[in-house]
Amino acid sequence: MKDIINFGLVGCGRISKNHIEAISMLKDSARLVAVCDIDPVRAQRTGEENSVDYYTCLDDMLARDDLDAVSICTPSGLHPAHGIAAAKRKLHVITEKPMATSLKKADELISACDENGVQLFVVKQNRLNPTLQLVKRAIDKGRFGRIYMAIVNVLWSRPQSYYDQAKWRGTWEFDGGAFMNQASHYIDMIEWLIGPVESVCAYTGTLARRIETEDTGTACIKFRSGAMGSINVTMLTYPKNFEGSLTIIGENGTVRVSGIAVNKIEHWEFRDYDDDDKLVGMSSYNPPNVYGYGHTGYYKNVIDTLKGIAEPDTDGREGRKSLELILAIYKSAREGRSIPLPLEY
Repeated sequence: MKDIINFGLVGCGRISKNHIEAISMLKDSARLVAVCDIDPVRAQRTGEENSVDYYTCLDDMLARDDLDAVSICTPSGLHPAHGIAAAKRKLHVITEKPMATSLKKADELISACDENGVQLFVVKQNRLNPTLQLVKRAIDKGRFGRIYMAIVNVLWSRPQSYYDQAKWRGTWEFDGGAFMNQASHYIDMIEWLIGPVESVCAYTGTLARRIETEDTGTACIKFRSGAMGSINVTMLTYPKNFEGSLTIIGENGTVRVSGIAVNKIEHWEFRDYDDDDKLVGMSSYNPPNVYGYGHTGYYKNVIDTLKGIAEPDTDGREGRKSLELILAIYKSAREGRSIPLPLEY
């Protein structure tokens, strides 16, 4: 792979700014050369703001001969189609979460990238939070002993005006609900940290927003290790985002990470001392929003992987795991029963 990797980006909405900023922060090894959006005004504005070519047709952008990779920031239900189109052009694919809204489509995207010899990356930037990296190390070192329970809260606010800004928001086909969209990173987090899930039982509801999907839900999880967990999600918190937190209770340790984006270690207590304990204070930080700073680190891993000096943090198969858990949550809420994993189509 050449020294500077050229990126195209499709979908110039809310999250695209994080991708564009991350690429600009890595200017010695990455360059944004083109953007695309079906909204001509948004495409033009994003292109001109970043001094790059802009398109309203993805095929036209993909026909360029200088692209190496494509970042997909379109509505969730479109990620597979756009990723497959890029893969068929022999372009590497970076897709926002979730990678698809069904396992079948996710597997089609994975297969397309495999068949065309390109890398597939699913953005899970929260894994790179300094707070969560510290928790991960504690788990890997066995400091908790046996983990008994993990609790995740995503208590955010999305007013009706947020859903009204785009017709795809809050739809089953293109978006998914609070679990699929807003809580996706947190579901990835609990699966990544605590391990494979044996079964899940969930309730969801559309309590206040005029949308197809849920604005609130709760899920109880049994992990294969025997640990238990819960995920509580709502987009109805008054008057603004309140908390994105993780609590882990183990045989020899208790940790709580909170803040609006699991950015602050509130409690850190273990039976035995470790030098990592000195890092607790400096690991907390204040992100500008719930997305945090992780996109830059994520793109660094993408670039290093494409250059052959690193392994992907979250490839397609890793990204599929949290999607499967989300779909199991929805299946449980729909059918009113506990759902075992793995899922079938």
